[in-house]
Amino acid sequence: MSKTQNLLHIVFATKHRQQTIPEAHKKELYHYIFGIIKQNNCFLHRMNGISNHIHMLIDLNPAVSLANLVRDIKRSSSIWLKSNPEFPEFQDWAEGYFAASLGANELEACKTYIINQETHHYLMDIQEELDRIMAAAHLEFHPNDLR
Repeated sequence: MSKTQNLLHIVFATKHRQQTIPEAHKKELYHYIFGIIKQNNCFLHRMNGISNHIHMLIDLNPAVSLANLVRDIKRSSSIWLKSNPEFPEFQDWAEGYFAASLGANELEACKTYIINQETHHYLMDIQEELDRIMAAAHLEFHPNDLR
């Protein structure tokens, strides 16, 4: 029997980072996305965000490619969001996404970070957050990333 752990912190944003995910209905969206993750036999540790982006901490099934999973989540949820009257302002997801692998010793810290999205966004905007998390992953952020 094979045993794997492939922890990934994934972030993607709304098109042009517009604030189109109402706080009152974001849990409906998260439930929908959870279904896609589950269908792909991946494990969701935590998901949260604010009105213009989402963070997920998942354990990626080794038979599933990250690119395909994110593509499926964004494609399916975009169709669902556009047909749902609770999300009237949603246009689309931005191109691209951020993903970084984590070690088992980083699991709890990442969960806490994701849980506290609303709190820390009182102190910093999404651009500052993306700059920080990409720098921590040794990735260079470009102005057109996640637009």
